Amino acid sequence: MNKEKVILITGASSGIGQATAALLLKKGQKVYGAARRMERMHELELLGMTALRLDITEEASCEKCVSEVLRREGRIDVLINNAGYGYYAPVECSNLNEVRRQLDVNLIGLSRMVKLVLPTMRGQGEGRIINVSSMAGRMHTAYGAWYHATKFALEGWSDCLRMELRPFGIKVTLIEPGIILTPWGSIAAQHLENCTVDTEYEASARRVASTMKNFYGGTWGSSPQRPARAIVKAALAKYPRKRYLVGFLSSTAVAMRQFLPTSLYDNLVAKIERM
Repeated sequence: MNKEKVILITGASSGIGQATAALLLKKGQKVYGAARRMERMHELELLGMTALRLDITEEASCEKCVSEVLRREGRIDVLINNAGYGYYAPVECSNLNEVRRQLDVNLIGLSRMVKLVLPTMRGQGEGRIINVSSMAGRMHTAYGAWYHATKFALEGWSDCLRMELRPFGIKVTLIEPGIILTPWGSIAAQHLENCTVDTEYEASARRVASTMKNFYGGTWGSSPQRPARAIVKAALAKYPRKRYLVGFLSSTAVAMRQFLPTSLYDNLVAKIERM
């Protein structure tokens, strides 16, 4: 029987975050769910979660969120950094304001939350940081340059953080989902289509977007419960793994990138994207 932990999870209003919060509540944990859209967390509140408003791009919002948990509980045992999204566009068509937001949400905002909880965890002599990355942090596809860049960065950043925090009893884990059935893929695909209208990339981008919609909106992907179970293991296990690669195509895609020559990998992914 696990001792009740105080757990703060970002991006708790939908998808993987929502599934994770529900599962943690079923296991008797004290869960604080944070997101911009408070109204989407009502069902989780009925299950016992405390909902907090959080805009991870605003420093004051991050500070208020963490301070509220500490005010109520006096500790934070686990921080689950789940908030994030995918900005898909050809590099040439990229909007730099969107690029900055992608970096802010997926990496810089995440680091804000980590910095805010570390003094408390260090004082406790223990704690866990769980960063939801992606298989996209270990492979590449066309039109996802900025999204992949944030996830590649998060992988290295988390590895460095794990080594820095080891002397303080704070564990760091990466969750690397594959294709998961959430609105993430269809939203990213729609943006890719919109930003390439009347450009040299339009035909190719439309094919890639169609494939993304088929994968993320059809029967190919895994349920959000798959990565949610891995996150719960990382939060509650005595000896959590450093990485959990979970969900449809995750292990296959990463193995392909690791073992195939780059030219062969590029050609294979290009064929898949034209399906």
